[in-house]
Amino acid sequence: MFFNNTNLRYNRFSDYLRNLYGVKVYKVTLDAGFTCPNRDGTISNEGCIFCDGGGSFSQLYPHDISIKEQLDLGIKLSKEKYKAQKFLAYFQAYSNTYKPVNELQKIYDDALSHEEVIGMNIGTRPDCVDDEKLDLISDYSKNYYVWLEYGLQSIHEKSLKFINRGHSFETFVKALKETQKRNINVCAHVILGLPNETREDMLQTAKVLGDLGIDGVKIHLLCVLQNTRLTKLYYQGKIPMMEEDEYVETACDFLELLPPSVTIHRLAGNGLKPNMLAPAWLSKKFVVLNKIDKLLEQRNSYQGAKL
Repeated sequence: MFFNNTNLRYNRFSDYLRNLYGVKVYKVTLDAGFTCPNRDGTISNEGCIFCDGGGSFSQLYPHDISIKEQLDLGIKLSKEKYKAQKFLAYFQAYSNTYKPVNELQKIYDDALSHEEVIGMNIGTRPDCVDDEKLDLISDYSKNYYVWLEYGLQSIHEKSLKFINRGHSFETFVKALKETQKRNINVCAHVILGLPNETREDMLQTAKVLGDLGIDGVKIHLLCVLQNTRLTKLYYQGKIPMMEEDEYVETACDFLELLPPSVTIHRLAGNGLKPNMLAPAWLSKKFVVLNKIDKLLEQRNSYQGAKL
């Protein structure tokens, strides 16, 4: 089984968008000046143990400029590098619903007023939405292509506590259901390789997300960045890193348990973090992706094959 008129055996988001719009669509990452309740003292001052203080923002251009300037620069670069023709504003840094609704509306309006932007992806936490915010985002989805991306990381409470996530799986489920009521696309971020999780634990996350009717999944591998709380544990030998082949096998297993309709927003690292300590192989994005493609082919398998 192949997806989106490609030879890939999984539903890659970029190909899904090309099929949907007929041209290359690119997500332009933005830092709109948000923070996080897990860093500003509302929940804690420490944040998740893997966060390096950049709020997951990893773009190469300066982020201390206006949203319009960020979009202008990001669009120019992606036109040159990827030949993109349509663009999504990707609010990536920190928790991008963590402001009052009137401020959110000004920020989102600013991005969507750009003549080349067709929609937006909003990265946030499931404990940073409420009915008023979801209603606002739902209104945008009537005229624009909109995704809410929730950082879940794992369905297992032991893992959420270990990484100091600051919310429960139940909180995610509640936010997901309220978002689905409003017909907003939802992508869940998950991390493979969390300490004390077996492969079956990781695969259970795939099964549960599929059962919940998730629209998209972004798959990360646990990695150690400098100046994080994870750094000390790593140097103490308390954080085992997944080997490349183990990750490839687990990722394929994970894909086989996701419904074919689920779009895969990420499947390997992009190597943009200059302060990444481990694992070194994660920066070889295309090597990893090629290995995943090859293993699925060897198995004669595909996304959703084991449902």
